[in-house]
Amino acid sequence: MTRVAVGALVVILLVAAATVAVARMRGKSGSRASILLSVVAHWLAAYALWTLAGALGLHWGLLRTYDATWFGALALALGFWQYRTRLRAGPEPALAIFVGGQLAWLLIVGAQNGMFTP
Repeated sequence: MTRVAVGALVVILLVAAATVAVARMRGKSGSRASILLSVVAHWLAAYALWTLAGALGLHWGLLRTYDATWFGALALALGFWQYRTRLRAGPEPALAIFVGGQLAWLLIVGAQNGMFTP
C-alpha cells in the first residue's frame, strides 16, 4: 500500500508541476487544478510519512498498535476543507488546516496506544 501511495505521489507531483507550468505560461498561476493537485500531494505525502513513522514505531516498540484506517477519512474530510479554504481565504489558512490535521492524527495515534489512560 505504501508503494502505491508513493507512486501516486510521484505521479501527482509531476502532473502538478506540469499544471503549474502551463497555468503560469497562460498567466493564471493559482488555477483550481494546481491547487487541487497540491492539496492531494500534501495528503498523500502525509500518508506515506505517517505510515513510515507508524511502522518504525511498531518495530522499535514505541507503539503497541498502529491502525491507519481512520487516516483516509480524516484526509478526505480535511483535504476537501483545505481545498475550499485555499480557494476562498488563501494559502496560509489552508496550511493551518493541514497542520491541524496532522496534530489531530497524532492525538488519534496517541489515543490508540493508551496515551490518555493512566
